[in-house]
Amino acid sequence: MECIDPVSPAHLGSLKLRNRMIRSGCYEGYCRTGKVTEELIEHHRRTAEGGVAMTTLAYGCVVPEGRTFADQIVIGPESVTGLKKLADVVHGEGAAISIQLTHGGYFADPKVIGCRPLGASKVFNNFRFTSPDPMNSAEITSVIDAFGNAAHLVREVGFDAVEIHAGHGYLLSQFLSPYTNRRDDDWGGSPEKRLRFPVAVIESVRKAVGEDFPILVKMNVTDGISGGLEIEEAVGVAVAFEEAGATALIPSCGFTSKTPFMMLRGNVPVKEMARNRPTFFERIATRLFGRFMVQTYPYEPLFLHEPAGRILNAVSIPVVYVGGVVSGSGIRQLMDEGFSFVQIGRATIRDPDFPKKLASGEIEESDCDICNRCVAAMDGGGVVCVTAVEDSVN
Repeated sequence: MECIDPVSPAHLGSLKLRNRMIRSGCYEGYCRTGKVTEELIEHHRRTAEGGVAMTTLAYGCVVPEGRTFADQIVIGPESVTGLKKLADVVHGEGAAISIQLTHGGYFADPKVIGCRPLGASKVFNNFRFTSPDPMNSAEITSVIDAFGNAAHLVREVGFDAVEIHAGHGYLLSQFLSPYTNRRDDDWGGSPEKRLRFPVAVIESVRKAVGEDFPILVKMNVTDGISGGLEIEEAVGVAVAFEEAGATALIPSCGFTSKTPFMMLRGNVPVKEMARNRPTFFERIATRLFGRFMVQTYPYEPLFLHEPAGRILNAVSIPVVYVGGVVSGSGIRQLMDEGFSFVQIGRATIRDPDFPKKLASGEIEESDCDICNRCVAAMDGGGVVCVTAVEDSVN
C-alpha cells in the first residue's frame, strides 16, 4: 500500500483540501439566539489559520423543532447572511468549511422547541426525562426534505461540504438503533427498515447538492448500550450509506442520552459541568449525581482504531478516522492503513496551531491532557481550552 503523507493535498470528492486533517464538529456554544456570531466566526477563523484542511461547524439543525440547545443554529433564511460571512472568513485563511446537518429527535429540548420532541419510538430519554411522540410517515418525509433543503442552502452560501450526523443517538441514529427504534411499520423492525429513513436523507441531500458536492456521514460503530447498534450491523449500514451517495464516512460511537463520554473518553468534569447548568436545581443535581449518571471510559490514543478499520475494509469510499488523534505518528499510522483523512477535536481546541506545528515538525504530539473541561465550557460561554486560559492568567 502506498504511504500517504498526511500534510499533502488531497481530494474529498471534487473538493481539493490542503492536507488530510479536518477539524471535527465540536459544539461551540457561540451561537447566541441561534445565529452566527462574531465569536463563532473568530473561533473557526482561528482554527482555519492553525492549518486544518477543513473546519466543521457543529450541529446545524435542519428544522427548529429538532434543536437540542436554545443557541443552536437553524439552517434557514434567517441564518444565510451569517453563514456566508463565516464561509468567506474561513476561505480567507486557506481552509474549506463544512457543517453538520442534524435533527435532535428525542434529544430536542422541550423548553426550547415548545412541544414534545419527535422520535422513532416512544422510548424514555433519561437525558431530558421525556418520551417522544413517534413520528408518522408525513413527519418523516418532511424531515427528509428539510435535510435536502438545508444542504442546498449551505452550498449556495459557500460551504464546501456537509456532514450528515447519523450517529451519537441523534434522530437518524435513533432510527438506526434497535434500542430506540421499536416500530413495526415500514420505518422499523428489520435492519433494512431501520435504514430506510437515514438512507432517504442521504439520497435527498445528494439530489439537492448534485453529484460532485462532498457529503460526509458520521455514523456509529456501536451505541455502547444493551440492545443498541453494534459493529456487525454497522458494517452493513456503512455499505448502504455508500450506495445511497455518501462521499465519505466518519465512524464514531456513543449515545448521548446513555453513553455520552464514550465518544470522548477520559475525565468527566463533573464540577465544571455542574457550574454551567442553567438552573440551581440542575447545578445541585449534577454535582451530587453526575458521577453516577455519566459513565467514564478510559482514554487511549486512536481508541476507535479497530472498529473503524472494519468500516474501512467494507467500503470503497474514503473513511475519515476520528477518536483520539493526538500525534503525528498516529496520523501517519492511519494513513498507512488506508484512512483518507483524520478528524481532530480536542487537540485543536488545546492549540489551534496543532496541525501547522505537526506539519512543520515543531511538535510531534499534542499536550492536551484529556481533562475534558473544554466540553463543560461549551455550556459556560463557549468552547475553550480551560487549561490554556489558566496558563495565560498565571
